[in-house]
Amino acid sequence: MKLEIAKTLQKKKKQILELWMQNQLKDESLREDLMSNDELRKESDELLNYLLDSLNDENISNIQSSDFDSLNEMISGISITRARQGFSPKETGYYIFSLREALLQALHKDFKGDVNDLMTVTLQMVKLVDGLAAVTFETFIKGREEVILRQTDEITEISTPVIRVWDGILALPIIGTLDSARTQVVMENLLVEIVASGSSIAILDISGVPAVDSLVAQHLIKTVSATRLMGAECIISGIRPEIAQTVVHLGIDLSNIVTKATLASALRYAFALLKLEVKKSTKSEV
Repeated sequence: MKLEIAKTLQKKKKQILELWMQNQLKDESLREDLMSNDELRKESDELLNYLLDSLNDENISNIQSSDFDSLNEMISGISITRARQGFSPKETGYYIFSLREALLQALHKDFKGDVNDLMTVTLQMVKLVDGLAAVTFETFIKGREEVILRQTDEITEISTPVIRVWDGILALPIIGTLDSARTQVVMENLLVEIVASGSSIAILDISGVPAVDSLVAQHLIKTVSATRLMGAECIISGIRPEIAQTVVHLGIDLSNIVTKATLASALRYAFALLKLEVKKSTKSEV
C-alpha cells in the first residue's frame, strides 16, 4: 500500500504548526530579544507552507529536487537574516530540527499501527529535515562570514583615521599590526586626504604598532613612496628603541625616510619645513 505521506502532512498542517510552535516556545534558549513570538509564528507558518506546497510522495526523499528550490531559497534567507541578527548556530539549527519533531509527532498517530510503515515514515522525515538543516548551516556560515568581513572593514576604517593637525600637516596614527589589506586602506585614506586638504606633509605615527619586522617595514616604505608621488613629504614617528634595534638587525634601509622618536618631534620637524614657529604667549588671558 502506498503511504501518502505528503497528503497526510497537508491535512495536518495546522496541527504541525501548533506542535512546531510549542516545541520552539518551550526551548529555554528561545531568543525573544531578537524575534517576537508573533514574528516567529509568521515565519514558521510561511516556511511550513513552502515545504508542504513543494512536497510530494516522489520527491520526499530528495531534497536536491528542483521542486524545493523556492523552499531552499527561503531557508537560506532565514539563515542569513538570523546570522545578521545575532542568533547562534545552535539556535538556528534548533529552529529546523524542532520542525522535524513536529512532523514526526503528527505522522506517528496515523502510522503507529504498522511498524514497517512507521519506520519508513520516520526515516523519510529525518532525511528530509536533515537536508534542510544542511542548507541552513551552510548559508548561516556564509551570513556570519559576511558579518565578520563587514565588521573587520569597519574596524579597519575606524583604526586608521587621518587627522588634520595643522594647515598643510596630516597625521595618521597606526595601531596594531600592518598587513597588506590594512596597508592598502592606510594608503587610500591618506592619499585621499592629501588631495582633499592640499597638505604637503604627512606623519605616520607607529607608536601603537607592537613590532616592526621586514614585512611591516616594506608596507611603511610603500606608504611613504605613494605619499611622495602625491607631492607630499612623509615622516615616520614613534620609533622606539626596540624598533630601531630591530630595523638595524634586519638590515632594513630607512635612511631616505625622515624618522622621529615621538609625534611631538615629528610636528616640530614639520613646522620647520613649513617655516612655522609656535611660541608661548606672554599675554595674560582676559
